[in-house]
Amino acid sequence: MSIKQNKFTVDHWVANENVRAYDNNDHLKICIKAKLSYTILYVQHVSRSIEFYEAAFGFNRKFITPDNSYGELSTGETTLSFASIPLAKSNLKSGIIESSLDSKPFAFELGITTDDVEKLYDHAIKSGAVAEMPAKLKPQGQTVAYVRDPDGFLIEICTPME
Repeated sequence: MSIKQNKFTVDHWVANENVRAYDNNDHLKICIKAKLSYTILYVQHVSRSIEFYEAAFGFNRKFITPDNSYGELSTGETTLSFASIPLAKSNLKSGIIESSLDSKPFAFELGITTDDVEKLYDHAIKSGAVAEMPAKLKPQGQTVAYVRDPDGFLIEICTPME
């Protein structure tokens, strides 16, 4: 499959496989392999966030830096990372919009799959999550619930899509 873009035609976009991009004269310009490896949430307290996700979802801690500015959790295929607000601001010259329980959630969510949505939803709330929407069966046959973490990030707890 080819997708025509401004300066390149991208041929063959499949995760973990080579991506080939050609210029308008069909000359190969780029050949890369891409994989989503981690997601970073910018948080007030890295250790508090790590502890919440360990308790609520059973993720395993990889590490937290000695200055508590960055940490990672092993979640399976993708690493869930946390960076302190000051670290984020030092990396991005225009700053960031901070997540907060006092604001609406961002147009972004973390999706966590389980075979027992109701049980994990209840456990997450007991571990410090804020309830957003209890479990519902969706038209596609998937059970979905929503909570927010202590920093206000939206988490979808759902059954896997088959």
